[in-house]
Amino acid sequence: MQAHAVSAVTVRAAASVRGRLRVPGDKSISHRYAILAALADGPSRIAAYSPGADCASTVRCLRSLGVAIHEAETPADGMTGSAISTLRIEGRGPDGLVEPGVDLDAGNSGTTLRLMAGVLAARPFTARLVGDASLSRRPMRRVIDPLRMMGADIRAADGDRPPLTIGGAALSGVDYSPPVASAQVKSAILLAGLQAHGRTIVRERAPTRDHTERAFRAFGVGLDLGESAVAIDGGQRPVGTNLRVPGDLSSAAFWIVAAAALSGSDVEIVEVGLNPTRTALLDLLAEAGGHVEHEVTDTDAGEPRGTVRVRPAPLRSLTIAPAAVPGLIDELPVLAVLGTRATQVTVCGAAELRAKESDRISALVAGLRTLGADIEEFPDGFRVRPTPSLRGGQVDAAGDHRLAMSFAIAGLWARGPVTIVGAEVVEVSYPGFFQQLGALCGAGALPA
Repeated sequence: MQAHAVSAVTVRAAASVRGRLRVPGDKSISHRYAILAALADGPSRIAAYSPGADCASTVRCLRSLGVAIHEAETPADGMTGSAISTLRIEGRGPDGLVEPGVDLDAGNSGTTLRLMAGVLAARPFTARLVGDASLSRRPMRRVIDPLRMMGADIRAADGDRPPLTIGGAALSGVDYSPPVASAQVKSAILLAGLQAHGRTIVRERAPTRDHTERAFRAFGVGLDLGESAVAIDGGQRPVGTNLRVPGDLSSAAFWIVAAAALSGSDVEIVEVGLNPTRTALLDLLAEAGGHVEHEVTDTDAGEPRGTVRVRPAPLRSLTIAPAAVPGLIDELPVLAVLGTRATQVTVCGAAELRAKESDRISALVAGLRTLGADIEEFPDGFRVRPTPSLRGGQVDAAGDHRLAMSFAIAGLWARGPVTIVGAEVVEVSYPGFFQQLGALCGAGALPA
Protein backbone atom coordinates (compact mmCIF):
# COMPACT_ATOMS: atom_id res chain seq x y z
CA MET A 1 0.00 0.00 0.00
CA GLN A 2 3.00 2.24 0.37
CA ALA A 3 5.17 3.92 -2.24
CA HIS A 4 8.94 4.23 -2.02
CA ALA A 5 9.85 6.75 0.67
CA VAL A 6 12.58 9.41 0.67
CA SER A 7 13.95 11.16 3.74
CA ALA A 8 14.10 14.73 2.39
CA VAL A 9 12.49 16.60 -0.47
CA THR A 10 13.29 20.02 -1.90
CA VAL A 11 10.49 22.12 -3.38
CA ARG A 12 11.12 25.13 -5.60
CA ALA A 13 8.85 28.01 -6.55
CA ALA A 14 6.19 27.54 -9.21
CA ALA A 15 4.34 30.10 -11.31
CA SER A 16 1.06 28.19 -10.94
CA VAL A 17 -0.53 24.80 -10.35
CA ARG A 18 -2.68 23.39 -13.12
CA GLY A 19 -4.24 20.03 -13.82
CA ARG A 20 -6.95 17.45 -13.23
CA LEU A 21 -6.35 14.73 -10.65
CA ARG A 22 -7.68 12.19 -8.17
CA VAL A 23 -6.52 12.01 -4.58
CA PRO A 24 -6.15 8.81 -2.51
CA GLY A 25 -9.17 7.19 -0.89
CA ASP A 26 -10.46 8.93 2.21
CA LYS A 27 -8.47 7.85 5.26
CA SER A 28 -11.29 8.29 7.78
CA ILE A 29 -13.79 6.31 5.70
CA SER A 30 -11.29 3.55 4.89
CA HIS A 31 -10.64 2.80 8.57
CA ARG A 32 -14.36 2.54 9.31
CA TYR A 33 -15.25 0.40 6.30
CA ALA A 34 -12.47 -2.10 7.09
CA ILE A 35 -13.47 -2.45 10.74
CA LEU A 36 -17.18 -2.87 10.03
CA ALA A 37 -16.43 -5.32 7.22
CA ALA A 38 -14.43 -7.41 9.72
CA LEU A 39 -17.39 -7.42 12.14
CA ALA A 40 -19.93 -8.19 9.42
CA ASP A 41 -21.58 -11.46 8.45
CA GLY A 42 -20.30 -12.34 4.99
CA PRO A 43 -17.65 -10.86 2.68
CA SER A 44 -17.18 -7.21 1.74
CA ARG A 45 -15.34 -5.58 -1.12
CA ILE A 46 -13.82 -2.13 -0.52
CA ALA A 47 -12.53 -0.35 -3.62
CA ALA A 48 -10.15 2.64 -3.52
CA TYR A 49 -9.06 1.86 0.05
CA SER A 50 -6.58 4.47 1.30
CA PRO A 51 -3.00 3.50 0.34
CA GLY A 52 -1.46 5.26 3.36
CA ALA A 53 0.40 3.65 6.23
CA ASP A 54 -2.30 4.63 8.76
CA CYS A 55 -4.98 2.57 7.04
CA ALA A 56 -2.50 -0.26 6.52
CA SER A 57 -2.18 -0.32 10.33
CA THR A 58 -5.91 -1.01 10.65
CA VAL A 59 -5.63 -3.87 8.16
CA ARG A 60 -2.66 -5.30 10.07
CA CYS A 61 -4.56 -5.22 13.37
CA LEU A 62 -7.61 -6.91 11.86
CA ARG A 63 -5.49 -9.66 10.34
CA SER A 64 -3.95 -10.29 13.76
CA LEU A 65 -7.50 -10.78 15.06
CA GLY A 66 -8.11 -13.58 12.57
CA VAL A 67 -9.73 -11.60 9.75
CA ALA A 68 -8.86 -12.77 6.23
CA ILE A 69 -8.14 -9.75 4.04
CA HIS A 70 -7.14 -10.09 0.38
CA GLU A 71 -5.64 -7.10 -1.41
CA ALA A 72 -5.33 -6.27 -5.10
CA GLU A 73 -3.75 -3.15 -6.58
CA THR A 74 -4.36 -1.24 -9.78
CA PRO A 75 -1.24 0.69 -10.85
CA ALA A 76 -1.29 4.47 -10.68
CA ASP A 77 -2.47 6.22 -13.84
CA GLY A 78 -1.99 9.76 -15.11
CA MET A 79 -4.47 11.19 -12.59
CA THR A 80 -3.21 9.44 -9.46
CA GLY A 81 0.06 9.53 -7.58
CA SER A 82 -0.27 6.05 -6.07
CA ALA A 83 -1.76 2.65 -6.77
CA ILE A 84 -5.44 2.04 -6.08
CA SER A 85 -6.09 -0.76 -3.58
CA THR A 86 -9.16 -2.98 -3.45
CA LEU A 87 -9.72 -5.14 -0.36
CA ARG A 88 -11.86 -8.25 -0.02
CA ILE A 89 -12.58 -8.78 3.66
CA GLU A 90 -14.06 -12.02 4.92
CA GLY A 91 -16.27 -10.86 7.78
CA ARG A 92 -16.22 -12.94 10.95
CA GLY A 93 -19.38 -11.54 12.52
CA PRO A 94 -19.49 -9.49 15.75
CA ASP A 95 -18.34 -12.46 17.86
CA GLY A 96 -15.79 -13.99 15.51
CA LEU A 97 -12.58 -12.12 16.30
CA VAL A 98 -9.90 -14.31 17.87
CA GLU A 99 -7.34 -13.57 20.55
CA PRO A 100 -4.21 -12.16 18.91
CA GLY A 101 -0.90 -13.87 19.51
CA VAL A 102 0.97 -10.57 19.16
CA ASP A 103 0.57 -6.93 20.15
CA LEU A 104 -1.78 -5.03 17.83
CA ASP A 105 0.40 -2.35 16.28
CA ALA A 106 -1.43 0.85 15.35
CA GLY A 107 1.77 2.45 14.07
CA ASN A 108 1.26 6.21 13.84
CA SER A 109 -2.52 5.97 13.57
CA GLY A 110 -4.56 7.46 16.39
CA THR A 111 -7.73 6.52 14.50
CA THR A 112 -6.70 2.86 14.41
CA LEU A 113 -5.93 2.80 18.12
CA ARG A 114 -9.09 4.59 19.26
CA LEU A 115 -11.51 2.71 17.02
CA MET A 116 -9.93 -0.65 17.75
CA ALA A 117 -10.22 0.11 21.48
CA GLY A 118 -13.98 0.37 20.97
CA VAL A 119 -14.04 -2.95 19.11
CA LEU A 120 -11.85 -4.80 21.63
CA ALA A 121 -13.64 -3.51 24.74
CA ALA A 122 -16.31 -6.22 24.42
CA ARG A 123 -14.20 -9.14 23.21
CA PRO A 124 -13.76 -12.13 25.57
CA PHE A 125 -9.96 -12.01 25.55
CA THR A 126 -7.12 -9.65 26.39
CA ALA A 127 -5.35 -7.65 23.69
CA ARG A 128 -2.64 -5.02 23.80
CA LEU A 129 -2.72 -2.00 21.48
CA VAL A 130 0.65 -0.37 20.83
CA GLY A 131 1.95 2.38 18.56
CA ASP A 132 5.10 4.12 17.43
CA ALA A 133 6.96 6.67 19.53
CA SER A 134 4.73 9.53 18.37
CA LEU A 135 1.46 7.71 19.04
CA SER A 136 2.75 6.54 22.42
CA ARG A 137 2.94 10.18 23.54
CA ARG A 138 -0.66 10.98 22.65
CA PRO A 139 -3.22 11.06 25.49
CA MET A 140 -6.10 8.60 25.25
CA ARG A 141 -8.18 9.67 28.26
CA ARG A 142 -11.03 10.81 26.02
CA VAL A 143 -11.65 7.29 24.78
CA ILE A 144 -10.63 5.38 27.91
CA ASP A 145 -13.12 7.12 30.20
CA PRO A 146 -16.34 6.40 28.28
CA LEU A 147 -15.31 2.81 27.52
CA ARG A 148 -14.64 2.22 31.22
CA MET A 149 -18.07 3.69 31.98
CA MET A 150 -19.50 0.98 29.73
CA GLY A 151 -17.67 -1.69 31.73
CA ALA A 152 -14.46 -2.10 29.76
CA ASP A 153 -11.24 -3.17 31.48
CA ILE A 154 -8.55 -0.85 30.09
CA ARG A 155 -5.09 -0.23 31.47
CA ALA A 156 -2.81 2.43 30.01
CA ALA A 157 0.81 3.47 30.38
CA ASP A 158 1.27 6.65 32.45
CA GLY A 159 -2.45 6.66 33.17
CA ASP A 160 -3.74 7.57 29.71
CA ARG A 161 -1.12 6.84 27.04
CA PRO A 162 -0.47 3.79 24.85
CA PRO A 163 0.14 0.92 25.11
CA LEU A 164 -3.46 0.09 26.05
CA THR A 165 -4.18 -3.34 27.51
CA ILE A 166 -7.84 -4.20 27.03
CA GLY A 167 -9.51 -7.15 28.75
CA GLY A 168 -12.80 -8.45 27.44
CA ALA A 169 -15.91 -7.46 29.38
CA ALA A 170 -19.68 -7.50 29.07
CA LEU A 171 -20.56 -3.91 28.18
CA SER A 172 -23.66 -1.89 28.99
CA GLY A 173 -24.96 1.04 26.99
CA VAL A 174 -24.09 4.54 28.11
CA ASP A 175 -25.44 8.06 27.61
CA TYR A 176 -22.28 10.11 27.12
CA SER A 177 -21.32 13.67 26.18
CA PRO A 178 -17.63 13.90 25.18
CA PRO A 179 -15.97 16.95 26.78
CA VAL A 180 -14.31 17.80 23.44
CA ALA A 181 -15.91 17.24 20.05
CA SER A 182 -14.18 14.24 18.46
CA ALA A 183 -15.35 11.94 15.67
CA GLN A 184 -12.82 9.32 16.78
CA VAL A 185 -14.18 9.22 20.33
CA LYS A 186 -17.77 9.13 19.07
CA SER A 187 -16.86 6.27 16.75
CA ALA A 188 -15.11 4.23 19.45
CA ILE A 189 -18.18 4.51 21.71
CA LEU A 190 -20.56 3.54 18.90
CA LEU A 191 -18.42 0.51 17.98
CA ALA A 192 -18.48 -0.55 21.63
CA GLY A 193 -22.22 0.19 21.76
CA LEU A 194 -22.80 -2.15 18.82
CA GLN A 195 -21.59 -4.97 21.08
CA ALA A 196 -23.13 -3.72 24.35
CA HIS A 197 -26.34 -4.59 26.15
CA GLY A 198 -28.96 -1.90 25.73
CA ARG A 199 -28.80 1.48 24.04
CA THR A 200 -25.76 3.72 23.71
CA ILE A 201 -26.15 7.46 23.11
CA VAL A 202 -23.41 9.96 22.20
CA ARG A 203 -24.31 13.64 22.57
CA GLU A 204 -22.07 16.12 20.73
CA ARG A 205 -21.20 19.64 21.81
CA ALA A 206 -20.40 20.49 18.19
CA PRO A 207 -20.98 18.54 14.96
CA THR A 208 -18.17 16.19 13.93
CA ARG A 209 -17.60 13.98 10.91
CA ASP A 210 -20.45 11.52 10.45
CA HIS A 211 -18.63 8.85 8.44
CA THR A 212 -19.24 6.26 11.15
CA GLU A 213 -22.98 6.85 11.15
CA ARG A 214 -23.12 6.55 7.34
CA ALA A 215 -20.91 3.45 7.40
CA PHE A 216 -23.09 1.72 10.00
CA ARG A 217 -26.14 2.23 7.79
CA ALA A 218 -24.24 0.98 4.72
CA PHE A 219 -23.58 -2.26 6.62
CA GLY A 220 -27.23 -2.58 7.64
CA VAL A 221 -26.93 -1.30 11.22
CA GLY A 222 -29.74 0.95 12.46
CA LEU A 223 -29.10 4.24 14.22
CA ASP A 224 -31.29 6.99 15.60
CA LEU A 225 -29.95 10.42 14.69
CA GLY A 226 -30.96 13.59 16.49
CA GLU A 227 -29.88 17.18 16.05
CA SER A 228 -26.85 16.72 18.32
CA ALA A 229 -26.98 13.06 19.32
CA VAL A 230 -26.68 9.59 17.84
CA ALA A 231 -28.02 6.38 19.42
CA ILE A 232 -27.35 2.72 18.67
CA ASP A 233 -28.97 -0.43 20.05
CA GLY A 234 -26.55 -3.22 20.89
CA GLY A 235 -26.75 -6.70 19.45
CA GLN A 236 -27.18 -5.76 15.79
CA ARG A 237 -25.22 -7.70 13.17
CA PRO A 238 -23.55 -5.82 10.31
CA VAL A 239 -23.94 -7.41 6.87
CA GLY A 240 -21.12 -7.58 4.32
CA THR A 241 -21.43 -5.27 1.32
CA ASN A 242 -19.52 -3.74 -1.60
CA LEU A 243 -18.33 -0.15 -1.31
CA ARG A 244 -16.05 2.38 -2.96
CA VAL A 245 -14.15 4.93 -0.88
CA PRO A 246 -14.31 8.51 -2.21
CA GLY A 247 -11.17 10.63 -2.53
CA ASP A 248 -9.90 12.28 0.65
CA LEU A 249 -10.91 15.96 0.80
CA SER A 250 -8.31 16.61 3.52
CA SER A 251 -5.64 15.43 1.06
CA ALA A 252 -7.16 17.58 -1.67
CA ALA A 253 -6.87 20.59 0.67
CA PHE A 254 -3.20 21.06 -0.26
CA TRP A 255 -4.00 21.47 -3.94
CA ILE A 256 -7.02 23.63 -3.13
CA VAL A 257 -4.90 26.08 -1.13
CA ALA A 258 -2.13 26.12 -3.73
CA ALA A 259 -4.60 26.90 -6.52
CA ALA A 260 -6.35 29.57 -4.44
CA ALA A 261 -3.06 31.38 -3.77
CA LEU A 262 -1.03 31.16 -7.01
CA SER A 263 -2.05 33.37 -9.93
CA GLY A 264 -2.76 31.54 -13.16
CA SER A 265 -3.70 28.33 -11.37
CA ASP A 266 -6.58 26.03 -12.26
CA VAL A 267 -6.99 22.70 -10.45
CA GLU A 268 -9.84 20.21 -10.82
CA ILE A 269 -10.11 17.30 -8.37
CA VAL A 270 -12.47 14.49 -9.36
CA GLU A 271 -14.18 11.69 -7.43
CA VAL A 272 -13.46 13.44 -4.13
CA GLY A 273 -15.63 13.05 -1.05
CA LEU A 274 -18.08 15.90 -0.49
CA ASN A 275 -19.65 14.81 2.80
CA PRO A 276 -21.17 18.01 4.28
CA THR A 277 -19.31 17.44 7.57
CA ARG A 278 -16.03 17.73 5.63
CA THR A 279 -16.58 20.65 3.25
CA ALA A 280 -15.95 23.50 5.71
CA LEU A 281 -12.74 24.43 3.86
CA LEU A 282 -14.61 24.92 0.59
CA ASP A 283 -17.28 27.01 2.31
CA LEU A 284 -14.67 29.10 4.15
CA LEU A 285 -12.74 29.96 1.00
CA ALA A 286 -15.90 30.71 -0.97
CA GLU A 287 -17.17 33.04 1.78
CA ALA A 288 -13.81 34.83 1.73
CA GLY A 289 -14.15 35.52 -2.00
CA GLY A 290 -12.34 32.50 -3.36
CA HIS A 291 -13.15 31.02 -6.75
CA VAL A 292 -14.20 27.56 -5.51
CA GLU A 293 -16.74 25.38 -7.28
CA HIS A 294 -17.90 21.95 -6.18
CA GLU A 295 -20.57 19.61 -7.47
CA VAL A 296 -21.83 16.26 -6.19
CA THR A 297 -21.92 13.77 -9.06
CA ASP A 298 -22.58 10.49 -7.25
CA THR A 299 -23.38 8.94 -3.87
CA ASP A 300 -22.14 5.55 -2.68
CA ALA A 301 -23.18 4.09 0.69
CA GLY A 302 -24.48 7.48 1.75
CA GLU A 303 -21.17 9.23 1.00
CA PRO A 304 -21.46 11.95 -1.67
CA ARG A 305 -18.58 12.43 -4.08
CA GLY A 306 -17.95 14.81 -6.93
CA THR A 307 -15.70 17.44 -8.46
CA VAL A 308 -13.94 20.44 -6.94
CA ARG A 309 -12.45 23.18 -9.13
CA VAL A 310 -10.34 26.00 -7.69
CA ARG A 311 -8.85 29.11 -9.30
CA PRO A 312 -7.16 32.11 -7.65
CA ALA A 313 -9.06 35.18 -6.47
CA PRO A 314 -8.42 37.94 -3.91
CA LEU A 315 -9.36 36.71 -0.44
CA ARG A 316 -10.70 38.54 2.59
CA SER A 317 -9.08 37.79 5.95
CA LEU A 318 -10.04 34.50 7.58
CA THR A 319 -10.91 34.15 11.28
CA ILE A 320 -11.55 30.59 12.45
CA ALA A 321 -13.37 30.60 15.78
CA PRO A 322 -13.53 27.64 18.21
CA ALA A 323 -16.93 26.48 16.93
CA ALA A 324 -15.49 26.06 13.43
CA VAL A 325 -12.36 24.19 14.48
CA PRO A 326 -13.77 20.59 14.52
CA GLY A 327 -14.76 20.91 10.87
CA LEU A 328 -11.34 22.23 9.83
CA ILE A 329 -8.98 20.45 12.22
CA ASP A 330 -6.98 18.66 9.50
CA GLU A 331 -6.83 21.67 7.20
CA LEU A 332 -5.56 24.25 9.74
CA PRO A 333 -1.83 23.75 8.96
CA VAL A 334 -2.24 24.38 5.25
CA LEU A 335 -4.56 27.33 5.98
CA ALA A 336 -1.65 28.82 7.95
CA VAL A 337 0.45 28.47 4.80
CA LEU A 338 -2.28 30.24 2.82
CA GLY A 339 -1.94 33.10 5.29
CA THR A 340 1.71 33.62 4.35
CA ARG A 341 0.68 34.65 0.83
CA ALA A 342 -2.99 35.41 0.27
CA THR A 343 -4.65 36.87 3.37
CA GLN A 344 -4.40 37.08 7.15
CA VAL A 345 -5.49 33.86 8.86
CA THR A 346 -6.35 33.74 12.57
CA VAL A 347 -7.17 30.52 14.42
CA CYS A 348 -8.23 30.13 18.05
CA GLY A 349 -9.80 27.33 20.06
CA ALA A 350 -7.57 24.72 18.44
CA ALA A 351 -5.50 23.52 21.41
CA GLU A 352 -6.24 19.96 20.23
CA LEU A 353 -3.57 20.52 17.55
CA ARG A 354 -0.94 20.20 20.28
CA ALA A 355 -1.87 16.52 20.78
CA LYS A 356 -1.66 15.36 17.17
CA GLU A 357 1.25 13.50 15.55
CA SER A 358 3.32 16.46 16.72
CA ASP A 359 2.59 19.59 18.72
CA ARG A 360 1.15 20.88 15.48
CA ILE A 361 0.98 24.50 16.64
CA SER A 362 4.59 24.83 17.83
CA ALA A 363 6.07 22.78 14.98
CA LEU A 364 4.04 24.69 12.38
CA VAL A 365 5.02 28.07 13.80
CA ALA A 366 8.70 27.07 14.05
CA GLY A 367 8.79 25.82 10.47
CA LEU A 368 7.05 28.82 8.95
CA ARG A 369 9.23 31.24 10.93
CA THR A 370 12.29 29.48 9.54
CA LEU A 371 10.94 30.31 6.10
CA GLY A 372 10.45 33.96 7.07
CA ALA A 373 6.72 33.97 7.81
CA ASP A 374 5.06 36.58 10.02
CA ILE A 375 3.27 34.22 12.39
CA GLU A 376 2.21 34.66 16.01
CA GLU A 377 1.68 31.63 18.27
CA PHE A 378 -1.20 31.38 20.76
CA PRO A 379 -1.82 28.64 23.34
CA ASP A 380 -4.75 27.47 21.22
CA GLY A 381 -3.89 28.67 17.73
CA PHE A 382 -2.00 31.22 15.68
CA ARG A 383 -2.23 34.34 13.52
CA VAL A 384 -0.31 34.57 10.25
CA ARG A 385 -0.01 37.60 8.01
CA PRO A 386 1.00 37.69 4.36
CA THR A 387 4.73 37.98 3.75
CA PRO A 388 5.96 39.62 0.53
CA SER A 389 8.23 36.66 -0.10
CA LEU A 390 9.14 33.66 2.01
CA ARG A 391 12.90 33.18 1.95
CA GLY A 392 13.11 29.41 1.75
CA GLY A 393 15.26 27.19 3.94
CA GLN A 394 15.25 23.81 5.66
CA VAL A 395 12.32 22.75 7.83
CA ASP A 396 11.58 19.67 9.91
CA ALA A 397 8.33 17.79 9.30
CA ALA A 398 8.47 16.73 12.99
CA GLY A 399 7.11 13.29 12.13
CA ASP A 400 3.82 14.86 10.98
CA HIS A 401 2.44 14.14 7.51
CA ARG A 402 0.23 17.24 7.37
CA LEU A 403 3.14 19.52 8.28
CA ALA A 404 5.34 17.93 5.62
CA MET A 405 2.74 18.59 2.92
CA SER A 406 1.95 22.08 4.23
CA PHE A 407 5.62 23.10 4.12
CA ALA A 408 5.79 21.76 0.57
CA ILE A 409 2.97 24.10 -0.47
CA ALA A 410 4.81 27.02 1.17
CA GLY A 411 7.77 26.15 -1.06
CA LEU A 412 5.70 26.98 -4.14
CA TRP A 413 5.96 30.71 -3.38
CA ALA A 414 9.26 30.98 -1.50
CA ARG A 415 12.07 32.83 -3.28
CA GLY A 416 14.53 30.10 -2.30
CA PRO A 417 14.26 26.31 -2.23
CA VAL A 418 12.42 24.74 0.71
CA THR A 419 13.87 21.44 1.92
CA ILE A 420 11.60 19.30 4.08
CA VAL A 421 13.49 16.91 6.33
CA GLY A 422 11.53 13.80 7.25
CA ALA A 423 9.37 14.10 4.14
CA GLU A 424 8.85 10.33 4.06
CA VAL A 425 6.14 10.80 6.68
CA VAL A 426 3.70 11.69 3.86
CA GLU A 427 3.39 7.91 3.42
CA VAL A 428 1.07 7.97 6.44
CA SER A 429 -1.75 9.40 4.36
CA TYR A 430 -0.64 10.35 0.85
CA PRO A 431 1.86 8.14 -0.99
CA GLY A 432 2.57 9.82 -4.31
CA PHE A 433 2.08 13.35 -2.95
CA PHE A 434 5.36 14.69 -4.27
CA GLN A 435 4.89 13.05 -7.66
CA GLN A 436 1.54 14.80 -8.00
CA LEU A 437 3.08 18.07 -6.82
CA GLY A 438 5.64 17.88 -9.61
CA ALA A 439 2.98 17.00 -12.18
CA LEU A 440 0.79 19.95 -11.21
CA CYS A 441 3.45 22.64 -11.16
CA GLY A 442 6.78 21.40 -12.46
CA ALA A 443 8.27 22.89 -9.30
CA GLY A 444 11.02 20.33 -9.01
CA ALA A 445 9.86 18.35 -5.97
CA LEU A 446 13.03 16.26 -5.84
CA PRO A 447 14.89 14.22 -3.20
CA ALA A 448 17.40 16.52 -1.53
